[in-house]
Amino acid sequence: MHPTLNIPPIAVPFVSERAKQLLDKVEQFVNEECIPAEAVYQSQIGTGIERFRGHPSVLDDLKKKAHAVGIWNMFLPKNHFKEGPQFTNAEYGLMAEQLGKSFIASEACNCSAPDTGNMEVIARYGSAAQKEKWLKPLMAGEIRSAFLMTEPNVASSDGSNIQLRMERRGDHYVLNGTKWWSSGAADDRCKIYITMGKTDPTNPDKYKQQSMMLVPAGTPGITIHRMLSVYGYDDAPHGHCHITFKDVKMPLDAMVLGEGRGNEIMQGRLGPGRIHHAMRGIGASERALELLINRLNDERKISFGKPLYEHGVLIEWIAKARIEIDASRLIVLNAAIKTDQKDARHALKEIAQAKVKVPQVALDVIDKAVQVHGAMGVCQDTPLAFMWAHLRTLRIADGPDEVHLQQLGRRENRSRKDAIKAKLERQAAKSDQLFRQMGLQKVELGAEKFRAKM
Repeated sequence: MHPTLNIPPIAVPFVSERAKQLLDKVEQFVNEECIPAEAVYQSQIGTGIERFRGHPSVLDDLKKKAHAVGIWNMFLPKNHFKEGPQFTNAEYGLMAEQLGKSFIASEACNCSAPDTGNMEVIARYGSAAQKEKWLKPLMAGEIRSAFLMTEPNVASSDGSNIQLRMERRGDHYVLNGTKWWSSGAADDRCKIYITMGKTDPTNPDKYKQQSMMLVPAGTPGITIHRMLSVYGYDDAPHGHCHITFKDVKMPLDAMVLGEGRGNEIMQGRLGPGRIHHAMRGIGASERALELLINRLNDERKISFGKPLYEHGVLIEWIAKARIEIDASRLIVLNAAIKTDQKDARHALKEIAQAKVKVPQVALDVIDKAVQVHGAMGVCQDTPLAFMWAHLRTLRIADGPDEVHLQQLGRRENRSRKDAIKAKLERQAAKSDQLFRQMGLQKVELGAEKFRAKM
């Protein structure tokens, strides 16, 4: 389906002609360049520890092609950043959907996590010197980065639990602690860790105890202990690292924005990032649906005397997938548009809806595609198993579903309960008045109210 023609009518007024033209380029690049290169990428990674040394050259070729046609760094939203090509969250969201169809497309366009979020942090909160040292090479694709927040021995879904200590000692800080799921830290191109830690553990406001710091990879005292796998996938050469900090010495100017501002920065980083993840998830859903449809129409696959597409339940799966994917896209674009109107804090409810809804839909569509492919669907002969493993992590990453649902439910209840109660009481009073005017008697049975003539 042509991406420009697939923009929901409700979102069309929020997408410029310039964005539409680039969206077409992104779609063509993903389908004609990235997806065909995926198997080559996998074959170039190697085996064993060599998988984390160097990176596939085919990706460098793709980056050159992407840069040449202008599909590079599309993610920095124009209402917040002078850097970047000045697209809105809604416009980039549609591009991210196309990128989500290939597991190498985002990096090929320098739009992959965690670099996107890290570049946004430095662009929005970094000093001029920090931007010069780290943002420029990140935007040029010369280096990569990692985001170190999650810790193994605490409930990291609550950012106030972070324990890595950042202790100020005169003209420097000393860092001690442990991080894991440090995605991207294994890549030999990763040169900077944006690290979350505690500078003021006794602050009565638990969300002002944390700070963020720019820590160069390879700083003395940092040890990478192991690579964590995702349902058996090591995600080389990107990797997810278990890291310790032992008396790591950092200068004062490594601090981002100031002490106690870590939670504020984190929320600013995660809002757009959740939109990006969700739109890429929709792209993965679309690719899974394409594979499902292709499988149903494979004339070699005859089941119980008829082709797969003649089995009613399988056709029903296509219909339900189409409905859920389209509904999810509207939810995410709504969150993106509201974020563009002001900022991520303005769209907390909408972002939470997208963060919860999209991974669930994507997992269901991918699972159905796996089922249709049978044993082939769970092995490496299709991208489905890897797609499922990746999408499953999104129900945990950037805040687990349960946290978002709890916050969303509390916010909905708190903001509406009084108005709803007042409205229902007003309606009941009006109803009583009408009964009296009509000369009718109201008969009540338990909580139900029935009306009958006198």
